[in-house]
Amino acid sequence: MLRRLSVRHQSWPLAAPFRISRGVKHSAEVVAVDIRQGAAIGRGEGVPYARYGESTDSVLMQVRAVAGLVEAGATRENLERSLPPGAARSAIDAALWDLEAAATGQTVSATLGHCPPRPLITALTVGLDTPERMAEAARSLAGAALVKVKVDADRPETQIRAVRRHCPDARLIVDPNESWNIGLLRALQPVLVEARVDLVEQPLPAADDAALEGLGPAVPMCADESCHVSADLPRLRGLYQAVNIKLDKTGGLTEALRLLAAARADGFRIMVGCMICSSLGIAPALQVAREAEFVDLDGPLWLERDHAGGARARAGVLSPPDPGFWGEPRPRMAWGAG
Repeated sequence: MLRRLSVRHQSWPLAAPFRISRGVKHSAEVVAVDIRQGAAIGRGEGVPYARYGESTDSVLMQVRAVAGLVEAGATRENLERSLPPGAARSAIDAALWDLEAAATGQTVSATLGHCPPRPLITALTVGLDTPERMAEAARSLAGAALVKVKVDADRPETQIRAVRRHCPDARLIVDPNESWNIGLLRALQPVLVEARVDLVEQPLPAADDAALEGLGPAVPMCADESCHVSADLPRLRGLYQAVNIKLDKTGGLTEALRLLAAARADGFRIMVGCMICSSLGIAPALQVAREAEFVDLDGPLWLERDHAGGARARAGVLSPPDPGFWGEPRPRMAWGAG
């Protein structure tokens, strides 16, 4: 039976600006893919990321370039040979998983031998700002079990302490987004211990990974920009103790599951993250997050509005989307923002 692929750009306004060391976001710009086969529809979403040389236009072009292949019946494995890892492949990969569930009547969870997604503790993010405003944001997260702090190279110790003061019991992830150098990282080791930080995510530029050799960090280091796919793991051994798996980096759930298995076999601790996206962007990631020590899937929580039936969170506990939202058989239904 012939398929039909459609692709479009969607813009989701944020409820508040999201700041990291590389800049500020006011909306989530995503590429949404639908694949129809008879009455069955599969849906997926990817987030173009400039750090990886992507734009909305480039990702739309990539999807359109392989549309004929997908419509002719390409599998997820075929897709890996036709597109590099990134947002375009992630969106199509997710749509193909969802299409399979809709067409066969078997959930993605069942196909993978998993139980249905369950509520998980997710990190709630304090965006980069002045220490005073970060303290105010942290105050609103009092009681959260896991908090992620976005910092830069300007007074990071003050930023970290400001958040810790108002989140005294939370596990803490510090994310400089490649903004530190090895000298600053070494100097901050006592601060990280004092603040009881659980994980430092990508402190140095990915090109400077070699500087981590012999560091002996007091707090585990997590590779984010340095780790996209399973083939990256050999060069990260001895430099990082954890890896952050994001579907927009791996090119979708298919490679994310491969990276998860390889990272576990290599002894890496597992974090599962996301870009700023809608609930459609994190629904496939929940299949990986069930095995993660650190879950950072609060992307949809930054949106002013989300898809109807999407993920919800209360006090840092993320509830999966409603049954039928993604990866499950579902009746014909309206699809869009709630």
